[in-house]
Amino acid sequence: MEDTLTAPEVATVTQRLWNGAAHVHEAILAHPFLAGLTDGTLPADTFAYYLAQDAHYLRDYARTLAVVAAKAPTHADTALLARHAAETAEVELALHETLLPQLGIDAAALADVAVSPTTTAYTSYLLATAHGGTFADGLAAVLPCYWIYQRVGQSLVAAGSPDARYRRWIDTYADDAFAETVAAVLALADRLVVDAAAESGMHRHFGVTARYEWMFWDAAWRREGWPL
Repeated sequence: MEDTLTAPEVATVTQRLWNGAAHVHEAILAHPFLAGLTDGTLPADTFAYYLAQDAHYLRDYARTLAVVAAKAPTHADTALLARHAAETAEVELALHETLLPQLGIDAAALADVAVSPTTTAYTSYLLATAHGGTFADGLAAVLPCYWIYQRVGQSLVAAGSPDARYRRWIDTYADDAFAETVAAVLALADRLVVDAAAESGMHRHFGVTARYEWMFWDAAWRREGWPL
């Protein structure tokens, strides 16, 4: 019987985006902040700084998702991203409200924590891209936050952490429900019909915000403040 030839599998848009920034994900996994989560040595005040900045970040991330949702090509896509915007505010910030008391921090005091330079830069980029760019631009810019956190959760969950607070954080992003959320957004991105110029823009935005993800953890590790 003759062998049948099959066409080589063509990478999807999201696979190409990930391949272009895979080295950033590897650098994130190697960062001492994440190593400290899994071995329990991360100082509690460093984690508290991270949570404070994350609370500032998530508010603007939810706003960004709402803007991207408004530009979505179908009602179903708009509904998906609008729902994620609401869940960002409700679910992830609820995680903070659980963890902060365990760190001896009043959640209401977060409003008094200054937004760091990195948080300001990252959220400003997200909002500017969502408002000024196309739907594809905005979607590419928000994807790393979804996808990298899910990959980080998957990578860390086997090791866990001796610190129950850090283990709770890891488990949140390794959860099957979060994986389904990410898969839905990736499927949306792969349904887009984009030309070479549009995909080039997606790579640019995805690459920038993936790097901001590394910078965000690094800023927390250093407990970054404004120089003046």
